[in-house]
Formats: sequence, C-alpha cells, structure tokens
Amino acid sequence: MRALVDIDENQIQRLDELARRQKRSRAAVIRQALREYIDASAAQNADEAFGLWGDRAVDGLEYQERVRSEW
Repeated sequence: MRALVDIDENQIQRLDELARRQKRSRAAVIRQALREYIDASAAQNADEAFGLWGDRAVDGLEYQERVRSEW
C-alpha cells in the first residue's frame, strides 16, 4: 500500500543521508522507523495496563476464585 506523507526539506535530507549510510532505500528506512514506532507504542500501552487492579478493595486472586466458583 502506498501512503502520501508531507515531510519538510530538512527531514528529507536527513532521511536521505541515513539511507545512504545504511545502503538502503528511503522507503526501507521509513518502513523500519514506522515499524519500530508502532512496536514501541504497543509495548507502552501494555505497560500502562499493569497495576490497574491496585485500587480495588478486593484481592484479584480472591475475586477470580469467587467468580470461577459460580461456574
């Protein structure tokens, strides 16, 4: 899939320098950067979930056992 993105001249120059040093295409460098950004964002979202149960009055394991006992 193709996507149109506006990039300023300074960013293009820096991107081209990076691509030249890595002996890769501009598109390959952009794809890698996007992949790394998405992966980092997903990991950050997962980290935000830890501790969500901490403000509950009931213990998480106790709650789980109580709910399962209803089955």
